[in-house]
Amino acid sequence: MFEKILIANRGEIALRVIRACKELGIRTLAVYSEADIDSLHVQLADESICIGSAPSSDSYLRIDRIMSAAEVGDVDAIHPGYGFLAENAHFAEVCESCKIKFIGPSPAAMRAMGDKNSARAAARKAGVPVTPGSDGIVESEAEAIKVAKKIGYPLMIKAVSGGGGRGMRAAHNEASLIQGFHGARVEAEKAFGNAEVYIEKLIINPHHIEFQIVADSYGHTVHLGERDCSIQRRNQKVIEECPSPLLNPALRKRMGNAAIKLAQSVGYTNAGTMEFLVDQKGGYYFIEMNTRIQVEHTITEEVYGCDLVKEQIHIAAGDKLSPHIARPLARSHAIQCRINAEDPARNFQPSAGRINFYYAPGGRGVRIDSHAYTGYTVPPYYDSMIAKLIAVGATRESAIARMRRALGEYLITGIKTTIPFHNAIMRNADFRNGHYDTGFVDRMMNSEAFELRPSNGSLKD
Repeated sequence: MFEKILIANRGEIALRVIRACKELGIRTLAVYSEADIDSLHVQLADESICIGSAPSSDSYLRIDRIMSAAEVGDVDAIHPGYGFLAENAHFAEVCESCKIKFIGPSPAAMRAMGDKNSARAAARKAGVPVTPGSDGIVESEAEAIKVAKKIGYPLMIKAVSGGGGRGMRAAHNEASLIQGFHGARVEAEKAFGNAEVYIEKLIINPHHIEFQIVADSYGHTVHLGERDCSIQRRNQKVIEECPSPLLNPALRKRMGNAAIKLAQSVGYTNAGTMEFLVDQKGGYYFIEMNTRIQVEHTITEEVYGCDLVKEQIHIAAGDKLSPHIARPLARSHAIQCRINAEDPARNFQPSAGRINFYYAPGGRGVRIDSHAYTGYTVPPYYDSMIAKLIAVGATRESAIARMRRALGEYLITGIKTTIPFHNAIMRNADFRNGHYDTGFVDRMMNSEAFELRPSNGSLKD
């Protein structure tokens, strides 16, 4: 087992990795930007090193500075978390060349599946259905128009790198195709340092379903069920649940087997997520793989009674899959709400600033993953998520009831948060009945019945 791990990330995921390391008896080294000097991951790690100024391009995306910190701190492994360099194959190669273990898949597997275009090619080769689209990267406006004429509108333009809804544009005609093509390229270059895009058929209002894959280096690959990530706003996930209210046992088995088959075809090891779209008729299509731990890994942990971050570390250290991972058994239902520092009453305007008072809900079946606390200043430079609220119940109905109770207890003042928005979703009859898809949020917000209610202290200063 490793003696010391550097966490190449920030916020709640850095804190999540630190907690797993502490339980395994592993020392931790946090890296941080000047803006994060007061972040909890810096305070709770065994050691910490500042790697630059606030912009991520000057800190969390600087491979040279992270590796310098790793050498100074004498670590034997690096956990990348999610985002930033987590899916950067070059970073994994640099770690390998410095004889520091990268806690994730091999650079080759990352290149095969981390790039959306090559991942689609791998899926086709493995016989896994993919959405119709371009044969590869679309280099020019003229080529985009040619692809559109071949497969027809509506279309989705997607960046080959990254995620989080960035570098994505829908197109319903040639004018929006041209505008979206250039807009997606500019956003992708800014967010991921890679402007390459591809085009695929846009499936109207599907379910967004992902399967959690875990594989060791001894040929054992399993899936730990699915998560439904269809509650999205502007292509960014808002609420996730496990298992999905859409899937029946037969469809779950077919999709799970396809996910395992694809992972095995590229020699994938460690944790990863296969993402699919499921249409109104039950047809499913592979869209991409996230070659890292997911934001929403928490609900899989709660449903299957496992620790995916610990499992990542064990696999990277050369261990076989843990028995309860090798023979997974779902035992409950879990829902996660992403709590963002945004004002839903003002079109989700970012709300950076000082938290005057912070009280997290508790009680049976409630989990909080957060780096926020009273007196903490939310910086304006990074993703706006400040917490993940997870509710677990024996049934979906009990998980929803528990989430509504927990949201009502969550007190955050000094900044605006999305807690009232989540409350509105939990009150919605269609959501409670499991009748939703990726168009749900837009329909709900455009409904005359939509109402944001202040939730205790969350919208009051």
